[in-house]
Amino acid sequence: MASLSRVLRVAATCPRGRAARNLGLQPLATEARPTTEKSVPYQRTLKEEAQGASVGPQGPSQPLPSTANVVVIGGGSLGCQTLYHLAKLGVGGAVLLERERLTSGTTWHTAGLLWQLRPSDVEVELLAHTRRVVSRDLEEETGLHTGWIQNGGLFIASNRQRLNEYKRLMSLGKAYGIESHVLSPAETKNLYPLMNVDDLYGTLYVPQDGTMDPAGTCTTLTRAAAARGAQVIENCAVTGIRVRTDDFGVRRVAAVETEHGSIQTPCVVNCAGVWASKVGRMAGVKVPLVAMHHAYVVTERIEGIQNMPNVRDHDASVYLRLQGDALSVGGYEANPIFWEEVSDKFAFGLFDLDWDVFTQHIEGAINRVPVLEKTGIKSTVCGPESFTPDHKPLMGEAPELRGFFLGCGFNSAGMMLGGGCGQELAHWIVHGRPEKDMYSYDIRRFHHSLTDHTRWIRERSHESYAKNYSVVFPHDEPLAGRNMRRDPLHEELLGQGCVFQERQGWERPGWFNPQETAQVLDYDYYGAYGNQAHKDYTYSRLLGNDYTFDFPPHHHTIQKECLACRGAAAVFNMSYFGKFYLLGVDARKAADWLFSADVNRPPGSTVYTCMLNQRGGTESDLTVSRLAPGTQASPLAPAFEGDCYYLAVGGAVAQHNWSHINTVLQDQEFRCQLMDSSEDLGMLSIQGPASRDILQDVLDADLSNEAFPFSTHQLVRAAGHLVRAIRLSFVGELGWELHVPRASCLPVYRAVMAAGARHGLVNAGYRAIDSLSIEKGYRHWHADLRPDDSPLEAGLAFTCKLKTSVPFLGREALEKQRATGLRRRLVCLTVEEEVPMFGLEAIWRNGQVVGHVRRADFGFTMNKTIAYGYIRDPSGGPVSLDFVKNGEYALERMGVTYAAQVHLKSPFDPDNKRVKGIY
Repeated sequence: MASLSRVLRVAATCPRGRAARNLGLQPLATEARPTTEKSVPYQRTLKEEAQGASVGPQGPSQPLPSTANVVVIGGGSLGCQTLYHLAKLGVGGAVLLERERLTSGTTWHTAGLLWQLRPSDVEVELLAHTRRVVSRDLEEETGLHTGWIQNGGLFIASNRQRLNEYKRLMSLGKAYGIESHVLSPAETKNLYPLMNVDDLYGTLYVPQDGTMDPAGTCTTLTRAAAARGAQVIENCAVTGIRVRTDDFGVRRVAAVETEHGSIQTPCVVNCAGVWASKVGRMAGVKVPLVAMHHAYVVTERIEGIQNMPNVRDHDASVYLRLQGDALSVGGYEANPIFWEEVSDKFAFGLFDLDWDVFTQHIEGAINRVPVLEKTGIKSTVCGPESFTPDHKPLMGEAPELRGFFLGCGFNSAGMMLGGGCGQELAHWIVHGRPEKDMYSYDIRRFHHSLTDHTRWIRERSHESYAKNYSVVFPHDEPLAGRNMRRDPLHEELLGQGCVFQERQGWERPGWFNPQETAQVLDYDYYGAYGNQAHKDYTYSRLLGNDYTFDFPPHHHTIQKECLACRGAAAVFNMSYFGKFYLLGVDARKAADWLFSADVNRPPGSTVYTCMLNQRGGTESDLTVSRLAPGTQASPLAPAFEGDCYYLAVGGAVAQHNWSHINTVLQDQEFRCQLMDSSEDLGMLSIQGPASRDILQDVLDADLSNEAFPFSTHQLVRAAGHLVRAIRLSFVGELGWELHVPRASCLPVYRAVMAAGARHGLVNAGYRAIDSLSIEKGYRHWHADLRPDDSPLEAGLAFTCKLKTSVPFLGREALEKQRATGLRRRLVCLTVEEEVPMFGLEAIWRNGQVVGHVRRADFGFTMNKTIAYGYIRDPSGGPVSLDFVKNGEYALERMGVTYAAQVHLKSPFDPDNKRVKGIY
C-alpha cells in the first residue's frame, strides 16, 4: 500500500490524473461514477451489502400497509432518528420506506464524528440530545450497543483568531454544562504524544466528544421504533407522491406511491439525503441542495494512536478520526467535485478518489501527526453528501404542500445532528411546531425566488462547503450568490460608499465607507475550477476587516452613524422589508387570532405586535397598520371593502412570516388573502432629533405631535410623490418611515437628502441599527426573540391583549405561563469596559452560570457594551424580579469574566421621551 508521503510526492510530480496509477491504486474517475469495489472501514455486514448491491432488485422486506399516519422516506440517519422519535411520541402506524437497505446512499460511509461545541446555542442543544440517544437511551431501551465510543475531541488552533473562537465555544459550553479545556501546546503534547505542536497557539479539548457507528446506530434506532409499533420496509423505492386539493384550494399530501403499491397518508417526511430533490419534485416541492463528493482515507495501523481523541485542525481543513488502531483522514477543500447527475442506482457504492483534489488534506495531516508520513493507506472512502446554500439542514413543512416535511441537506453532519433534529422533526409533525428554535433549519427561511435558482444554490453551496472549517465571525457575509434582489436605491447608495450585507437574496446597507466604492462582484469560486480569483477586490478586503473578535477598523465609522442619529438625523434604507396586505371577509377575525396585540383600532393606527405559536413562542414581531376602505388600488393600498391590514416585517424573515400567516389562515379556514407587495414598495426611515424639521420640508403634512401622533400613519405627498408615512422608531428616536412606490423611491430619497443637508443628515446602515436598537432595548427577532421565547419572558407583555377576552393564537400557553411563573427571563446587562461582545458569552450570577448572551453590541451613546440574555434560577424555580435584581453579575468572554450591571429595561431613555420628540 502507498504511504501518505508517497501520495504527496507523486501528486506533486505527476500530471493531473496519473497520481493514482503511479501509486498502484485504482484509476481516477474522469466522471462521477460509482464503484462497489472499495474496501470500507465498517462492519463486515456493510461490506457484504456493498458487494451484493448489484445483485438486482428485490421485493419489499415486508408487505406495505394500505394506510399510515406518517411515511418517512429514506433509511439513513435522519430517517431512522425521525421514525424513532415519532414512535416515542406515540405515533402509531408510522412507516419508513428505504429503496435499498438501511444506511444506503450517504449514511453508511459517514465518519460519524460528534463534536458537542458549535458556535450556535441551538446546535449545542441538538448535539447534546444526539449524544444522549446514542450513548445512553438506546442501549437502555434495547440492550444493544450502538457503537458509541467516547474518545474525546481536540480542536487545533494555529493562530490567535482560531484560539479566540475556541475560547468562545468554551464559554458557551459552560452554560450547558459541557466540560472543555483550553490546552497549551505542551499540555496538548502530553494528551496526544504523536502530535506536532510546534506551530500551535493552543487547543480546545472536550473529553466527552466521541464517535458514532452508522450501522449500529441506525439498526438500534429502527429496532427501538419497531418495538413501539413502527414499520421499516426496505427494498421499496418511492415512485410518486399523490396530492389532493382541499375545498379551500390548499394542496395536501394524499398518498405515497411505490412499484409495489401505494400507502394513503396525510404526512410524508423527505429524509432522502442526496436524492431529496428528486423526491421533492415528485410532490412539486423545491429542495435547494446539491450533491458533492466527500472523501477520507483510512491508514494502516499506527503504534500509539489507540484511545487518542478525534482531531479537527480547522486551519489545515483536515480531521483525524480514531479508527481503532488507525486514523481516518479527511477534510473540506475549495474545489469539491459536484455530482452532476445523481444516480438512482447508487446505494452502497463509492466514487474513485481524485487524489489531485484530496492531496491537500494529506499535507495538513502529516504536519499535524508526522508519523503519518510513513504510514500506509489501507482504504479510500469517497461517497456522496448533500450540501445546502447556508450550510444548514432543510427541515420543516414545505410551503408548497401541506403535510410534506423535509429532513435532509445535512452537510455531512447528519449523524451528529440526527438525534436532535429527529426529535424536533417529530415534534413538528405531531404538535405543529418543534420544541426548540429551528428557524435556521426551517425550509421557510429561504425566499421562494431562491429555492429553485440553480446558480444561487450552486454558488452558495460551494462557498458553504469551502468555508466549512473557516472561523465563524459574527459579521461575515457571503461572496457567492450576491445581487439577487436589489432595491431601487442600490446603485445610488453604492455610489455613496455603501457596504452591503446580504439577507435572503436582498442587498441591504451594512455601513457606509464614503472613501471608496465596494461593488459586490460575480462569484469567483475562490479561484477553483479554472476561475480567475478577483484581484484588488474592495468589498472582499473590507469584509476581511470584519474577520475579528475585536472591534473592526471601521468601528468608529459605525460610531459616527450612530451618534449622528442620536444628535441630528440618519436615513436608513429599509426597502428590503417584507410588506404584506391582509384582507378579505374574515380579515378582522384573522387579525384577532394572528396578532398578540389588539390591532383593531381605528384606520390610521399602527401597532407593534407579535405573532405566536400554540406554545406561546414568538414567531415574529412586526408592525400592523389598519387601512381605511377604498376603491382605487395602488401599491400603497389594494381596493377593498371591510377590513385590511398593512404588515411590515423584517426582510430577512419575510418568507417565514408569509408562510406562518398562510399556514394559520389555512388551519383556521379564514376567508381572506395575503398579498405580497415587498417588491413594489421601498421603505426609508428617517430618525433623530432633526427628523421632523427635515421631513416638514419634504412632506405636505403637519408633523406636529397633535396632528401626527406616534404609532399612526397617513398617506401624504413627499416631493410630489404619494407615500405612506408611519411615525415609528426602531432606534429610539423621533422619526418616520416612508413607504414609497418603487418608481418614486429615488426622487423621494434625493429630496430627503437635500432637505437634510443643513441639518446634518447622514446615511446609516444596519450595523448602526443593531447598536442603536440594543441601546434602546428594542428586540430583534431571532436574536433575543425566537419561536421558543414567549413575549412574557422577553419583557413584551405589553404586546399581548391578555386584559381583553379576545382569543388569539398562543393565549392559553401565555396564561398558563403567567399563572405558574416565568422559568427564565430576558435581562439587559451592561459592561463598563469597552470590550467587544457578540453573543454566546456565559452569564454568571453569584458565582453560578445562569444563562448565555443571545445578542450583544456596543452602545456608542452610553459608551458601554450592552448584552441581552435569558437567565434561569439554578434551583429550577421561577425567575422573579427580585431574583434578577438581587444578584452580582458577570459576563464571560473567551474565558475572561467582566463585571456587569443588570437592568430590567434599557437605561437609555427609560421614559421614552425621545420617541415623543422631547429632547
